[in-house]
Amino acid sequence: MAQPLWDHPEPLTIESAPVPEYGSGSLADLLPTLAAGMGVPNLAATLTDLTPADRNCVFLIDGLGWEQLRAHPEEAPFMSSLLGSSRGGTGRPITAAYPATTATSLATVGTGLAPGVHGLPGYTVRNPDTGELMNQLRWNPWTPPNVWQPYPTVFELADRAGVHSAQVSSPTFENTPLTRVALSGGTFHGRLSGEERMDLAAEQLAAGDRSLVYTYYAEVDGKGHRFGVDSDPWRGQLMYVDRLVQRLAEQLPPRTALYITADHGMIDIPFGEPHRIDFDEDWELRAGVALLGGEGRARHVYAVPGAESDVLTCWREVLGEQFWVASRDEAIAAGWFGKPDRIEERVYARIGDVVAAARDDVLLIASQREPKESSMLGNHGSLTPAEQLVPLLEVRS
Repeated sequence: MAQPLWDHPEPLTIESAPVPEYGSGSLADLLPTLAAGMGVPNLAATLTDLTPADRNCVFLIDGLGWEQLRAHPEEAPFMSSLLGSSRGGTGRPITAAYPATTATSLATVGTGLAPGVHGLPGYTVRNPDTGELMNQLRWNPWTPPNVWQPYPTVFELADRAGVHSAQVSSPTFENTPLTRVALSGGTFHGRLSGEERMDLAAEQLAAGDRSLVYTYYAEVDGKGHRFGVDSDPWRGQLMYVDRLVQRLAEQLPPRTALYITADHGMIDIPFGEPHRIDFDEDWELRAGVALLGGEGRARHVYAVPGAESDVLTCWREVLGEQFWVASRDEAIAAGWFGKPDRIEERVYARIGDVVAAARDDVLLIASQREPKESSMLGNHGSLTPAEQLVPLLEVRS
């Protein structure tokens, strides 16, 4: 019998996609668990592997996923020595949220809420009130921050409960809308160098009998995007931040727990076909699409009214062997954005009519609309372990 000239293998099933561990082992569970352990009311300790401490510090290293850390013990000897301490001594990682991207993850960390509640469900999403794409990292175009994300942060709740709360980060971030909606509460301390941040974070921990301190470092992510994970510049940043972690760990005041985590991991995507599919050059993928949101490995697709079903069918046919392609309701029901019954109405329409998450080493770029993002070697956003799993290393004094 003659073989058909072409064949369409079955697309990836939605059920085969890993789902963030909302409610038990995700970034959304970290700060509520720490604050509940210090007596802050109305918060639940859902990350049950952790032991309460009077003083807690979260050091978030942008872009340092669990798999990348485990693959580089020589560059990160101190953090590698702590791998067994992760997640309360279980030696396991926790998960980011979906998508595994900075704006979503920082809001998830700071509010203790899933994206379907706090309302930052992607790198760029449609604002239902204006019909425009909203970049939630750069906050462009301007949108009133407390309307877009109305919930108090865990730092605000802790501060109200008498816990000394502080953020120690780059001065650049002090007055940004993302900081306001995700990390505000208590006092912000801007310091340029990593060493200054570590020293000041230790001082802020000692400033209260109960303290909640957050500090942050960005350049592991920056070098990964530009040069790729495992490049010499990336390795250099990993070596540097490993020394920062040790510096902070050696200064912890008594009764302190330090947690080292990340907002997402990262994966290198080779340039050229077949690893990069260009939306701007693909008429099939563009058909019926009004707006393309998200990022290369985690797309929100907004259809022309009435074309939603056709766009979903087309994207599954074109991308379904390499991407998990879901309708908005399918992605919500699968738990990608949080508990399905907790997705808020104001957030619902921000999620794409079609949601596409990469499984394979592939990127859906938009070379004309997103020239900068399309040129990056290191990428993240999807549901794969390389992007989703992050450490939760622990040091106690």
